[in-house]
Amino acid sequence: MNAIAAHLEKLKDYIFILLVTGLYTVVANTFGYNGDLAQGAVGILVIVAIAFFGVVIQMLPGFNKLPVVFWVSLTAVIVSIPSFPGGVWIVEQTKHINFLATTTPILAYGGLCLGKDLEAFKRLSWRIVPVAMAVASGSFLCATALAELMLHLEGIF
Repeated sequence: MNAIAAHLEKLKDYIFILLVTGLYTVVANTFGYNGDLAQGAVGILVIVAIAFFGVVIQMLPGFNKLPVVFWVSLTAVIVSIPSFPGGVWIVEQTKHINFLATTTPILAYGGLCLGKDLEAFKRLSWRIVPVAMAVASGSFLCATALAELMLHLEGIF
């Protein structure tokens, strides 16, 4: 029974984090990118619901072997397929969100996490710089290669 209580407590934390992130994203989308408040709020609620569903999947026994990002991404891809029931509506609602607006709360969380563990960050010293550069470069190059491949396969580029 304690495991269930622990999962419910984690779910409450996830709900809080998702709602706060959604609120900040709506504000950033509305004021930073001149988005419509009502349409942005509906789009963010859809995104929050998808993220929450991915979190719930990850907490199921046997599904926790993969990170929550995998399950949220997989859920988002599946529900946005046009042949999925409601998929067209989901895409219609979320297209009003400038996804750069989501970076504001994510970067804020990153800064808070870094500030929370400043001593550990100091121990890394200069060694974190080449690692961060390698990770950023690798991510960029892989994303670029994948985008080029997909654009070529689609005949767009």
